[in-house]
Amino acid sequence: MNGHTIGFTLIYTTLATLFFLVIAKYDIHMFQLSSYRNSRYFRWLFPKNVFSSKRTMALLMIVPALVPHYVGIGFATGITAVAWFHCFREKFKTPLVYTMRVKRLFATNIILFAIIATLAVLFAGTWASVIIGATLLLSNFVMLLANLVNTPIEKAINRHYYNDAKRIIESNKNLIIIGVTGSFGKTSTKNYLASVLAEKYNVLVTPGNFNTLLGVIRTIREQLRPYHQVFIVEMGAKQRNDIKEICDLVHPTIGIVTAVGEMHLETFKSVENIQDTKFELINSLPANGLGVINNDSEYIRSYKGVTSPCKLIKYAVENDGEYKATDVKYGASGVSFTLNGNEQYSSRLLGAGNLLNILASIAVADHLGVPATKQKNAISRLQPVEHRLSMKVANGISVLDDAYNSNPQGAAMALEVLKNFAVGEGNKRIVITPGFVEMGTRQAEANRQLGRTIATSCDYAIVVNATNREAIKSGIDEGGLPAEKYFLADSLNHAHAHLAQILRAGDVVLYENDLPDNFK
Repeated sequence: MNGHTIGFTLIYTTLATLFFLVIAKYDIHMFQLSSYRNSRYFRWLFPKNVFSSKRTMALLMIVPALVPHYVGIGFATGITAVAWFHCFREKFKTPLVYTMRVKRLFATNIILFAIIATLAVLFAGTWASVIIGATLLLSNFVMLLANLVNTPIEKAINRHYYNDAKRIIESNKNLIIIGVTGSFGKTSTKNYLASVLAEKYNVLVTPGNFNTLLGVIRTIREQLRPYHQVFIVEMGAKQRNDIKEICDLVHPTIGIVTAVGEMHLETFKSVENIQDTKFELINSLPANGLGVINNDSEYIRSYKGVTSPCKLIKYAVENDGEYKATDVKYGASGVSFTLNGNEQYSSRLLGAGNLLNILASIAVADHLGVPATKQKNAISRLQPVEHRLSMKVANGISVLDDAYNSNPQGAAMALEVLKNFAVGEGNKRIVITPGFVEMGTRQAEANRQLGRTIATSCDYAIVVNATNREAIKSGIDEGGLPAEKYFLADSLNHAHAHLAQILRAGDVVLYENDLPDNFK
């Protein structure tokens, strides 16, 4: 290469490296949202995201190799600037968490790119920029290679963390460990139970959505102390044995299964697998343990695979159970009910789902000797978990926020709350939703059914995003909601712009579900 070409190649490589930092950050973010699992990442990537805007920009980075050098440098500079602009401007529901694993993955990505770029500059001659540009285009595979390179390191680190967490658990001999799982309702139940048990015990709960094995390990190592008397562990699962792995670490003596529904069918493949996985918690309990299960959940009620000899307690509103709510009254200010025909309870929480979560909390609190008067006081003070059918009122508008990843059963409960919400004459009940994802072959029908339910539950609907648009629209049409009573929005910002045009004081708006960032 002559000096002119060498100069161009070096400048282009510098710009390409800056571009790579942006696209690598995005790739790693999506990989994190895919739980660092190649199979889930590939399902996100193909076919929808192969040619995303970032891939298009990466493809354009090959162009400078095919045009005069000074034009190519200007072109590459412009593309890189646009990429960085979008990087700072882009907002995510779940931002990238810069864990040590992410930092190691980032570092390995950069090293691999540097190796490829260096070899291209040294040996590819005038084709160097083409090779570097192609590497940008295939950055997701660079990221997967980096993950493969890091796998032995990650396994060794995780093994050390696991053994340390196990040591801490085993050293807390008198610790009462409670597992909470379910297709939905587990986070709310965990938090409500913690508030009730705090009337008598020093309680630690897994924070936020730290419901994976690694999240539980981190909680134990960083937060569990000898003075804690109760440890409530939320247990999430996206495939079989996920819950068993957590149980093998913490060895719960009490377990709650809040619901079994059609979630994550892409990974579970069948409802039967979901049932088996959720009941891994119950089947891990010792003979003197306590299992608390929701008898209103069809797939819990029908399950025949319990192998643990532990005591089982059922709670319900519609069906039979040792903890049954009657005389239930729902309203905009909350719920009141009678427990087992005698004890009166009230809560400011909304909806049948939250009532069931309260019943599970009462069952465990009774088992652990929390006085009924203290339970009632705690339940009357419970606050809704953010994005789980919580309500805010601003400027005369009532907003029901149920935006956390939803499911058919939970959505039906939220829409029932909306349907029964009292509004003034001329006011509207409005729902905004993108529907459900990760439901495999059931996704289209589940979203059509959502549309049918929407048609009978609200006065106006806004369907967000193209992912489930046709299925939801089809259901709304089948349900009989006139075309002028719903709107198809391309994005949440588009939905909000339309909402501003139709909204008036006295209306109530339900946000039902929000797609994960890797499905938008």
